[in-house]
Amino acid sequence: MTPVLDLARLRALHAVSVHGTVGAAAEALGYTASAVSQQIAKLERETRTTLLERRGRGVALTEEAVRLVEAAQELLAIVERAETDLEERRGVPAGRLTVVAFASAARGLLPGVLADLAHRHPALDARLSEVEPHLSVDLVAKGAADLAVAHDWDIAPLPAPPGVEQAVIGDDLCDLLVPSGHALAGRAAVRREELRDERWISQPPGRVCHDWLLRTMRAAGSEPDIVHRAEENPTLVALVAAGLGIAVIPRLGRGPLPAGVTAVRLDPLPVRRLYALWRTGAARRPAIAEAVRVLRERWVPAAGGPPGGTG
Repeated sequence: MTPVLDLARLRALHAVSVHGTVGAAAEALGYTASAVSQQIAKLERETRTTLLERRGRGVALTEEAVRLVEAAQELLAIVERAETDLEERRGVPAGRLTVVAFASAARGLLPGVLADLAHRHPALDARLSEVEPHLSVDLVAKGAADLAVAHDWDIAPLPAPPGVEQAVIGDDLCDLLVPSGHALAGRAAVRREELRDERWISQPPGRVCHDWLLRTMRAAGSEPDIVHRAEENPTLVALVAAGLGIAVIPRLGRGPLPAGVTAVRLDPLPVRRLYALWRTGAARRPAIAEAVRVLRERWVPAAGGPPGGTG
């Protein structure tokens, strides 16, 4: 008798394909790594096929596994359509909603959004994972997440891939942060051409903020002298507070500036735009529509207000 493939096991294999490791797949699914490994081991026994091969400390999908993942993605899309139909008929947000967002949105916007959704819609189980913007869009496209909050800058527009829809949440304004004793600290605004001799603090290469700094300062006629690099914005702010350089940092999730740091308007003002993205097949889900509505509703208090002064 031909075995009936278990959807949960196919979902586990699909997650490993999307996220790259068993551990990352387990985190995305809300399981333990052991549980995911057991699901895939059972799927291997059912199919009499080796699906994962060890590669150093990680795993790689076999050719048979890749074909099975393609079939699994089609099945999961069918299940999603059925679940969407049921939720649409009920007319209320319900079921699980997996949300992925970049760090400052996860810190500065999503807590309030998720709390509002939980309070207003008890039947909705919204779950958040923090990921990089370019990865989050891919996760939505592949069906590994339902909704993404991502951003772009003027130098790097965020295209929605086929099968993914997007809506603008709002614009996140960015400020020039300088040590409070810096010569620019008392200025109302500073032009980019005035920053050619400064020591910069930035995120590492490959991050959109880093690329923006390089392109912007080169367009203004200078190569930025990046003396310190850090992943997280709070670390960048701390380095500015220590008098070690200046930085351009978005307002979302930044929090109050510490003593020793002053925000100055950079002219022209840098802006990054936030988007919500979801699969076209799930566009009719009340949960998606409500989550996007609450994201927009929460945006004004999250990112508004003046740049702030000395902390």
